[in-house]
Amino acid sequence: MKLILRADVENLGNLGDVVNVKPGYGRNYLLPQGLAMVASEANLKVFELERKKLQARMDALRADAQSLCERLEALDVVIAMHVGENDKLYGSVTTALIGDAFAALGVDVDRRRILLDAPIRTLGEHPVRVRLHADIIATVPVKVVSDKVEEAPAEAPAEEAAAEAAE
Repeated sequence: MKLILRADVENLGNLGDVVNVKPGYGRNYLLPQGLAMVASEANLKVFELERKKLQARMDALRADAQSLCERLEALDVVIAMHVGENDKLYGSVTTALIGDAFAALGVDVDRRRILLDAPIRTLGEHPVRVRLHADIIATVPVKVVSDKVEEAPAEAPAEEAAAEAAE
């Protein structure tokens, strides 16, 4: 099935490319999403008339993604997790937790755009990639810390209270 792409599609092509895809992919995904149109003489003429408008929209999306990329890379994301002995995490840090941390910092990112090779299972700082556009990927440092409250400060006031009671 020959189609004209109306937007940049990852692993397929860019705006205006005429591509050959399997019928199911074109019929069930590309055409309903408005990402492509059937390649015919009439549609080629329509596409050429519409090309500037589509290109302007794609450039605007790319510019928005670039500004969001700069905002994300400037963030200091800290996720507190429950840990056991030897600083081993109970559970793991997933894309949903990272997405919630972004939302708490005021940046709305779809969790499906967060790219993790595997869930994070250790404390420390981890680079997390976020695909904002087909060719723009932000790398955000995510710091995983323990949610334990240090016991030393809690004991100190109790000792002081006991010393005052003794006096």
